[in-house]
Amino acid sequence: MKSDTHSMTVPLLDLKPQLAPLREEFQAAIMEVVDSGAFILGAKVEAFEAAMADYLGAAHAIGVSSGTDALLLALIALEVGPGDLVITTPFSFFASAGVVDRRGARPLFADIDPVTFNLQPESLKALLEGLSAKERKRVKAIIPVHLYGQCADMGPIREIAETYGLPLVEDAAQAIGAEYPAAEGTRRAGTMGAVGCYSFFPTKNLGAMGDAGLITTQDTALAEKIRIQRVHGAHPKYFHKVVGGNFRMDALQAAVLLVKLPHLERWHQERQANADRYLQLIEERGLRQIVAPRAVYRASGLNHPHIFNQFVIRTPERDRLRAFLGQNRIGAEIYYPLPLHLQECFAHLGYREGDFPESERAAKEVLALPIYAELTAEMQAYTVDKIKEFFDEV
Repeated sequence: MKSDTHSMTVPLLDLKPQLAPLREEFQAAIMEVVDSGAFILGAKVEAFEAAMADYLGAAHAIGVSSGTDALLLALIALEVGPGDLVITTPFSFFASAGVVDRRGARPLFADIDPVTFNLQPESLKALLEGLSAKERKRVKAIIPVHLYGQCADMGPIREIAETYGLPLVEDAAQAIGAEYPAAEGTRRAGTMGAVGCYSFFPTKNLGAMGDAGLITTQDTALAEKIRIQRVHGAHPKYFHKVVGGNFRMDALQAAVLLVKLPHLERWHQERQANADRYLQLIEERGLRQIVAPRAVYRASGLNHPHIFNQFVIRTPERDRLRAFLGQNRIGAEIYYPLPLHLQECFAHLGYREGDFPESERAAKEVLALPIYAELTAEMQAYTVDKIKEFFDEV
């Protein structure tokens, strides 16, 4: 397959083709909320929670205000506070570590696997083994991140967590519906730990029309605790058992997401088909200068071993390639250019460059190409041809 020689525009993400066919359904769902006069929580949010619990295979699903707030509320419910330690990855969106600091706790980092970009079990184990007994007592949780749409290696991570008696807070913001071959059978991202946290930011595979998030858990007592914390700690209304916060989901966002949810499996499949096409094109063009992403659990026969929220390639020529693609009207983005341990706001943690070499190398090499479901084969061929043109000229 060859792309046309004429120039075209390939946006990193274009939501319009996804939204246009659902326009009338959106209008009806939104007007139903408007006519009801119930704009926060209520029947729509409850219906969405039930649908998500069924889709994910979770006992409880709790709609909240954003993916970041889902993580924050999970730590509140687990009583993480000042002086505590929480382990996570330094290569993720800022919220994964930011919520730890907001609780007055300290993030500890373990390096990533260079293939999946997710928390490396060996690095996690080495970190815990290297702590003093006193420090280990201060560790209150582990936050593995399912980055770019592929699950972290949760089998060994769960074993390590169980060995040290630590709850897992899964950051599944980019991986809703991604599957993992667990010992007890196929499990979806966010359902293998104490708590799962999801984001419905508009760019996600399942995106709202604003901020929204979700928390899942199999623990009924923990679910009740989270629901109470979600509404300023009130139970019943105006009687506050604890000091919670305003983490409520808007009914309008729930209505939008209920319209989109029945299409999610098809969108996943189309993203996976686009990923396969990229891989075929990269092979056909003989592009050995880049490392393409790999769905490491595909051999397990899963339907969704990787949902490709992002299609991320690696190359030491990343910055020059991105500039070249931009000049040719192809959208590409860097997720993420500076690891969390080197961020200015975390300077007080005392980390230095070289502490997490795989995270630091990834931050210098990763580049996300367009992957959304409505991306055309012609757009993909044009993109890969331009990548080849770049390296032919280097």
